[in-house]
Amino acid sequence: MENTITLQATQEAQLVATAMQTIMDEHRKLTASIKPEEIAALMPAINKGKSIFLMGAGRTGLMMKASAMRLMHLGYKVYVVGETTTPAIGEGDLLIAGSGSGTTAGIVRAAETAKNEGASVICFTTSPAAPLATLADYTVTIPAAQKQARDQDVSKQYAGSLFEQSLLLSFDALIQALWEIDGSTASELWKRHANME
Repeated sequence: MENTITLQATQEAQLVATAMQTIMDEHRKLTASIKPEEIAALMPAINKGKSIFLMGAGRTGLMMKASAMRLMHLGYKVYVVGETTTPAIGEGDLLIAGSGSGTTAGIVRAAETAKNEGASVICFTTSPAAPLATLADYTVTIPAAQKQARDQDVSKQYAGSLFEQSLLLSFDALIQALWEIDGSTASELWKRHANME
């Protein structure tokens, strides 16, 4: 019995190791397709935005919330769309939206509202021809599979996972670059970290 349990644990550990390698290999391949100049082009818009609003749906929304926190740590005035304390967007503000398909109705409507109010729009998407991208002033294309896609040549992961992971990594690269330019120390950023946890 003990040998059976040990064998099963070994097989499960191998499955986890293989899965980790698959995910890392997919990211190495995808990273080579992401254009760093598209991400770098966002930096002036972020620095110019009076208030920055971030938005995404589902798991992409979770990545956008994490990105909002990173921007807050750098000292930007940041809001997450949909939170009860988020104000109206206005002229000179910036909306950063993430949508793999670029067709999520609520996000496209939010981008239309932002444009109508005189705000700029940045989008992260898999499709540069999608409605969200056509509305955006700046687009970062992450050529990952959309959640509806079942193409294992693009990703063996389920339902848009590669896009969501790559969105967070791309945004973290942007944050790291902004931080390098800003020159603040980690201790200075830490002062903005939540202290009521």
